[in-house]
Amino acid sequence: MIRARRAVTPDGTRPTAVMIRQGTIVEVGPYDAARPAAPALVLADDEVLLPGLVDTHVHVNEPGRDHWEGFASATRAAAAGGITTIIDMPLNSIPPTTNAAALRIKREIAAGQVHVDVGFWGGAVPGSAAWLPGLEAAGAFGIKVFLIDSGVPEFPPLDQAGLRDVMARAAELGTVVLVHAEDAGIVAAAPHAAGPGYGAFLRSRPAAAEVIAVAAVIDAARSTGARAHVLHLSAADAVPLLARARRDGVAITAETCPHYLALAAEDIPEGATEFKCCPPIRERANSGRLWQALRDGIIDCVVSDHSPCPPELKAQGGGDFGAAWGGISSLQLALPVVWTGARRRGHSLDEVARWMAAGPARIAGLAGKGRIEPGGDADLVAFAPDDGFTVDPARLHHRHRLTPYAGQRLDGVVRRTWLRGEPAGGAPAGRLLSRGERAG
Repeated sequence: MIRARRAVTPDGTRPTAVMIRQGTIVEVGPYDAARPAAPALVLADDEVLLPGLVDTHVHVNEPGRDHWEGFASATRAAAAGGITTIIDMPLNSIPPTTNAAALRIKREIAAGQVHVDVGFWGGAVPGSAAWLPGLEAAGAFGIKVFLIDSGVPEFPPLDQAGLRDVMARAAELGTVVLVHAEDAGIVAAAPHAAGPGYGAFLRSRPAAAEVIAVAAVIDAARSTGARAHVLHLSAADAVPLLARARRDGVAITAETCPHYLALAAEDIPEGATEFKCCPPIRERANSGRLWQALRDGIIDCVVSDHSPCPPELKAQGGGDFGAAWGGISSLQLALPVVWTGARRRGHSLDEVARWMAAGPARIAGLAGKGRIEPGGDADLVAFAPDDGFTVDPARLHHRHRLTPYAGQRLDGVVRRTWLRGEPAGGAPAGRLLSRGERAG
């Protein structure tokens, strides 16, 4: 039994006793519930019991680019950050997870070295649509596609016809299509990014590229009946399109990321390529509109898009934003980064748990994850929201510790994480998940 003066449950934050048996929550009762046969762990008065977070956008990169990141290091970082379930993206591993054989390879490599539960997205590239039934049958949680160059040659983008073909097949399979939504034509016509100035890079990936691409995804979802999910939305100009589509009954959801909420283009120093990601971090006013879209429920969740690389790839060109690899490592820091911004805007921990636990679990179809309720996995976090820390890269468990948050003061400290009722982060105890089966 875990007792907490404050626990974030589907019914709100309240004093709670959570009874756990064999890794499953069997009862969520009042704080003073008497269970004399059960050993009780009592959280400190400054700690809040949260559901284990679910991060559905993580690039583990193993196999093939495990010198960028790997299952052991990524999942250890996740556990330290209160994340108890991740879903791995089909790139930048080699081979990419575009068929059932590649998924089997990835599962074999991940087995025995994960500290949290891990599921896998599949992917589609030109000419691979016929492999989607095999991927779905092998347990992939959905299918990711790009509408623009992915940055790695083994995962090329789809054109509009390819997108519609994949979405039509996904509709038949009843699976979701996740889209990196930037329009290749708009980006090709934009000024080329070069040099250490962040402004030039921002102009090279204009908001219009996201707006046009999101409109194309909406049209494809409407015409095929497929369920679509917009990845890492950075351009708030696309929010009205999503709101209108949902009012019209189009099955579409969207996510944003901690860096789009917490960082601002105006503050990025020259040559600071640790801030580079695609789509880019935009202006402070844009960030405010993303927060509002979360409040309004138009953006469904916040996930990390943890996309690490060796520091030398970030340093290419000596701080040249055009040459550097794009991607931000934030798996371990995602919760305090979001909480720091959320509390300053008057958001509650209930909302943060909805965005970072229940929301991602719902989108991925992860039964038993993301909520403190009977029948769910006992994935839990002791979080001290009023404590704080200064980000020291040496304390991060990511394989490479370059981070745009270095030296920042953040609110909230993850003190303990439990995976199915057992402390997480020690010996690897995570499970490999498949779509359609209960995590527990």
